[in-house]
Amino acid sequence: MPDPLHSPLDPPRLPNLPSEIVPLRARQFRIPKTLNALRHPNFRLYVTGQLLSTMGTWMQIIAHGWLVYQLSQSELMLGVVGFASAIPALLVTPWGGVIVDRVSKRKLMIITQICAMLLAFILAALTFTGIVEVWHVLVLTVCTGMINAFDGPARQAFVVEMVGREDMPNAIAINSMTFNSARVVGPAIAGFLLVTLGAGWCFLINGISFLAVIGGLLAMRLPELAARNGQVNAWRQLRSGVGYAIHTNEVGALLLIALSLSLFGITYSTVLPAFVDRVLHQDAGAFGAINMASGIGAVSAAVLVARYGDRGQRGRWLKRLALTYPVVLIAFGLNSYYPLALALSVLLGIGFMSQFTLINTLLQTQIVDEMRGRIMSLYTLTFFGLAPFGNLAMGALSEVWGIGQTIAVSALIALALMSVIFYKIPRVRELA
Repeated sequence: MPDPLHSPLDPPRLPNLPSEIVPLRARQFRIPKTLNALRHPNFRLYVTGQLLSTMGTWMQIIAHGWLVYQLSQSELMLGVVGFASAIPALLVTPWGGVIVDRVSKRKLMIITQICAMLLAFILAALTFTGIVEVWHVLVLTVCTGMINAFDGPARQAFVVEMVGREDMPNAIAINSMTFNSARVVGPAIAGFLLVTLGAGWCFLINGISFLAVIGGLLAMRLPELAARNGQVNAWRQLRSGVGYAIHTNEVGALLLIALSLSLFGITYSTVLPAFVDRVLHQDAGAFGAINMASGIGAVSAAVLVARYGDRGQRGRWLKRLALTYPVVLIAFGLNSYYPLALALSVLLGIGFMSQFTLINTLLQTQIVDEMRGRIMSLYTLTFFGLAPFGNLAMGALSEVWGIGQTIAVSALIALALMSVIFYKIPRVRELA
């Protein structure tokens, strides 16, 4: 059966229609430019599964933070839990990239998604039985970090196999759109469930939602690619990937921008439950609304990048966003008025998601396929392996300096680092 999303009507079969109507009818069967990557059936399966699964993931993220704060009443403990995934991710993620370059990415992702589903069910069971403690959450977070060390690079590198290099930038933007569309819905549902039924239901629904992405991966029809580098020494592969990133100035600069954003630009989310409670004086529903507002901004950013991201200005836009985002974050940290916090959250969502989408796209268009898994593992390392160090510092310093002041200082450091990177490596802003 032909694909209705990608098969235009054949004009000769419509001889009785006026000529001016034929283009209108034909356009109904074309995919809008903003969603161009969806012409690939495998990518449609992937995006559908991801949308449902990521809704559950965002529900768990919201419930996870709120549960830890309710159990501990400590900003420091929020930072410790946020840090718990760092050690396995820091040690394993670079090797995860080597594995990704050697095995089937789809099969690897099926394994990681099944493991993540089981962890969600375990956390749900502990919460429903009332025996959950902070150390349980810490252990499960460490296990999640281990899974992400393989899943993150595989997920990033898998895009080109589904859509090819031509549609890859658009597919990356659609991925961001999907992720953040779920971020709009997931926190809203989580906020309602936290108030009415409790965190356990968020964890249970998240576990069930993994079935969608697992089913999508199993349903794909992909050519079997020959395993690459199977006989090459793994340590040599790892060194070659790191060397490639260091000696390719633009790639190294993009990774440094991602690292600066991960360490100092997005770690405010770690203490957000305490910020909502102690600074904004709101409840779990407001916590979900703040995250939903950020998600709305992020979806808007992803749509704009998908629609206009191929106009050769990615580097210039990345510079503008990297220097503007910390200023908005400073305003957010120093604000205590809830409605204004919602508005600023929308801008923060636009800022961080635009940057990560542009960085991801620029990286994947700069690197060769043979290095894709290893370079994307280094990119994944910036927010899974190194960002938790920022989470830990954010939690510890918030108890000493105050939550809002710590967020503002962190944003100021991000602004300084971004300025230095773009000054030292001006070629980045010329990337298309």
